[in-house]
Amino acid sequence: MEHLLLTIGILISGFYAQVEFVQQRKPQTETMSLIFIGDIMGHGTQIDAAYDTALKAYNYNPVFEIIAPVMGNADFTIANLEVTLAGKPYSGYPQFSSPDELAVACKNNGIDVLVTANNHSVDRGGKGMVRTIKVLDSLNIPHTGTFKDSLDRLDRNLLILQKGNIRVGVLNYTYGTNGLTVAPPISVNRIDSSLMKMDIDSAKTKGLDKLVVVMHWGKEYEAQPNKYQTNYAQFLFENGVDIIIGSHPHVLERMEYHPADSSLQERFIVYSLGNFVSNQRTIPRDGGAMVKLELTKIDSSTQITNRGYYLTWVNKPKVGGKRKFQILPVYLYDEGKGEGISDDYRKKMKVYSDGARLLMNENNIGVEEIVD
Repeated sequence: MEHLLLTIGILISGFYAQVEFVQQRKPQTETMSLIFIGDIMGHGTQIDAAYDTALKAYNYNPVFEIIAPVMGNADFTIANLEVTLAGKPYSGYPQFSSPDELAVACKNNGIDVLVTANNHSVDRGGKGMVRTIKVLDSLNIPHTGTFKDSLDRLDRNLLILQKGNIRVGVLNYTYGTNGLTVAPPISVNRIDSSLMKMDIDSAKTKGLDKLVVVMHWGKEYEAQPNKYQTNYAQFLFENGVDIIIGSHPHVLERMEYHPADSSLQERFIVYSLGNFVSNQRTIPRDGGAMVKLELTKIDSSTQITNRGYYLTWVNKPKVGGKRKFQILPVYLYDEGKGEGISDDYRKKMKVYSDGARLLMNENNIGVEEIVD
């Protein structure tokens, strides 16, 4: 009898040990959310609007305050800083230098990362580039795309975003710098197949779950990507890039999601996010989009499990007799919703959003608008 009870006890103990072992083997699931936003411009009118005459100081927080809750609803929000922070004299187009307070407001309102390789990177020469880098460093804003020297590029060219065990790498390149150049060791990442292949191969050794490349490319004001963009997109995907985010055209271009197939890994691309904030008022340059991706990692496999976009539009109300800039999430102002926008501007926003939705609905693949 004692022998029988002992045998039963051993069997029961083994059963519970087996159950416990199965529980420990339950797949581990983690998530990371990313938001990508378009061009942050700094035209002269924007600089004037940000100046507070009473305080004798610049304040860009009102530009972002309405859109800030949307930007903050992600683990990482990444934007294209298409100005220099080169100091005074401040100026807009054609050679941008915005007050440092623009970067301060970006950080205050939910932007976590800035990419800096674009056609305006060299607007104020090497000194302007270096000062921009120093300002972003002083604010602890991670960035990539432009570099003080070769050691700086080695250290921060591949920007790694990490949450738990999910690691996402970010690289950034531009087609050019409006014919302006800087002397080494200062550098701007240029779109070049050999350089990008070398960077991608190096990134693959860093234990990344996804690799993002932000490309400043394309033709301004064109709603369809050109062969330059599609050819480089194919090159990047074939060499192991997972996500491509485009800027420069200042208007929206299509978005595509493709699941993994027999020849390529899962792929996501936005050819152009358009303007996030600027003084370009001709439709469709008066708005843009924010793309949100959710990555889910189960054990060692990481996939894009949710994806979509928010349409945005730039409102220019008069406050105290002075024009101000506000970035609005369109879905909050559709069909008469929302306050603080004039009837005239509401009509213009509708023209923009109707056109943007038509473009996206006709051309997007697997990417839809987020409206809540």
